Amino acid sequence: MALKTDWIWMDGQLVAWEDATIHVLSHVVHYGTGVFEGIRFYQTDAGPAVFRLPEHVDRLFDSAKLLYMDVPFTREDISHAIVDTIRANKLESGYIRPVVYRGLGQLGVNPLNCPVNVFVAVWPWGAYLGEEALNMGIRAKVSSWSRNYLNSLPAKGKINGGYVNSILAKLEALQCGYEEAIFLDADGYVAEGSGENIFWAKDNVIYTTPLPTVLRGITRASIMELAQDMGYKVVEKRAARDELYLADEVWFCGTAAEITPVREIDGHTIGQGERGPIAKALQEKFFAAVQGKEPMYEKWLTRV
Repeated sequence: MALKTDWIWMDGQLVAWEDATIHVLSHVVHYGTGVFEGIRFYQTDAGPAVFRLPEHVDRLFDSAKLLYMDVPFTREDISHAIVDTIRANKLESGYIRPVVYRGLGQLGVNPLNCPVNVFVAVWPWGAYLGEEALNMGIRAKVSSWSRNYLNSLPAKGKINGGYVNSILAKLEALQCGYEEAIFLDADGYVAEGSGENIFWAKDNVIYTTPLPTVLRGITRASIMELAQDMGYKVVEKRAARDELYLADEVWFCGTAAEITPVREIDGHTIGQGERGPIAKALQEKFFAAVQGKEPMYEKWLTRV
């Protein structure tokens, strides 16, 4: 994954990649006091298009509110900054990372005397877990680490410091020979992946974890809408890990992961041990939609 591009938007202006820096004493470096979004833009026949831009920008502002940060730009400013940064870097498809963070001020747990800064970076990015994963599926491990407890960190915000929880689970999974982790919540029920929501299917019904303890995923909501439009019943429910072991299909979803099937969990083969027919059908519909080939879902695209 090549991160380097030509331009990064910082606090209202495009800055050369090499000059896009912050001070080492910025509050976010020491305490994780920042929030971010992950957004994709896709190549279409009419040029690049950003997937569900307004929803992502709204969630960025919601996350900032949860950390008592007043974003010094409007939603329209950030939306324009994202589009301008894509144009400036002349990219047809890729990933967008807007970040709102506490910068250089005073150190200490109290962040209120530190300024709120914003940047937007874009770069080319293919399949998060590899192209082969989209077709063949991945192996996942239920983590020994629990998902952040509902009253320890807000589940509705993408808060920088909160992702240390995800890093620990991801590293454990990798060190045990798996590609991804599955979190259980504080009560022992299935929550989500290290950076993805999770779905499973049994007897042609699709299930996913309910929202109170997991991120309100924008890709998650999109897949639920697609599935219902395709005639599937979608149910939100809490489940123990063994329900995943016995599922016909399991898949992760998210901006980065898109729709990534899971072929094995904790040594248990899921279904036939390969991408199942529901995940395949959803992938085909999803990629057609984000590439501008499904007029019904044009509402999801912001043309660059």
